[in-house]
Parts: sequence; C-alpha cells; structure tokens
Amino acid sequence: MKKKIGIAILVLVLIGTGKYVYDRHINHNFMAITEGKVYKSGVIPPDEIADYVQKYHIKSIVDLRFPGTGDDVNNPEIPAELTAEKEAVAKLPGVNYFNNGCDQVPEQKNVDSFLKIMDNPANYPVLIHCYHGIGRSQLFSALYRIEYEGWSNEEARNKAAFPVMFSSFDDGTPKGEYLKAYKSRKQNGLK
Repeated sequence: MKKKIGIAILVLVLIGTGKYVYDRHINHNFMAITEGKVYKSGVIPPDEIADYVQKYHIKSIVDLRFPGTGDDVNNPEIPAELTAEKEAVAKLPGVNYFNNGCDQVPEQKNVDSFLKIMDNPANYPVLIHCYHGIGRSQLFSALYRIEYEGWSNEEARNKAAFPVMFSSFDDGTPKGEYLKAYKSRKQNGLK
C-alpha cells in the first residue's frame, strides 16, 4: 500500500513538473483570459509570434516590457529583444504592436494607455504580455476583467494567480494591494 501511494505521489509530481516545464518554457505561460478575445503570456520568441497570431486570430499585442530597468530578475528587458519583437509583428499584416512598458505595479499613465487600447473593438483579440507572463500580464488581465467584464476587485485578484496565497497577488504584496485598491472607471463615474 505504501509503495502504491509513493508511486502515485511520484506520478503526480512528474505530471506537475511536466506541466510547469510545458507552460513556462514551451508554451510561454500563454493562456486565455477570455477565449477569443484576450490572452496573456510571457515573451514569445519573434520566430513563434506568427504562429500564435494565426492560431488565436490576434490583432494586437500589448508588450508591458521596457528596456533598461536594471532589474535582472523581475524585468530582464533587453532592448534588442523588444526591437526584434516589434519588427516581427510589423511583418504581420493587420497586427498592431503597442509598447506600454511599466513597472511591476503600474503608474496611472500605463493604465490609461492600456484602457485606450482595450476600448477600441478593432484591436481584439489582444495578447497582453510581459517578460515571464506571471506578473504584469496577469495584473493587466485582472484590470481587463474588472473594467470590461464587471469582475469585483477581489474576484479578479484571486484569479490573477493560482494559488493567490504566497503569490505576488497575495494580501500585503504590492500587486495584491494595488488590485484591492484599484478604482474602475465605473466606480470613478467615468464610464
């Protein structure tokens, strides 16, 4: 019995490890936020962007990276990588590239720029991405859900990461507290 339990645990660990490797390194943390409308990811290599654009009918890419951060862990943005992506997207007919580089917790100008992009129906489907696909892209995906799908701040924060506990969206973390305090345009009487 103990041997069977041990084997079952080992199998679950291997499956979990395989999913992590696939999601993080092969699929670039790509996932649907709203199928057919909004997706999020980490950096997709320029030679793979066309495949994602074609498969998911993406019309706009919102790149949340910016060069020269000096933060090699959370924002290891390399100017040549941003340029290569912009050039790769420019070769795709009908696809828009928007750079909305921001820190881990956005300034209001970043949120305003993002909302302007998302307000335009011609920009959909949209791919939102940052470097890893687990921080800024998830935060802006939560903002999308609050602004355009009517989610509560807490619901959007809880769906930003799994599990939310011990993640960068947990209570007391800068991103978690930002989402909890975020005031939508509707709450501000602007929309």
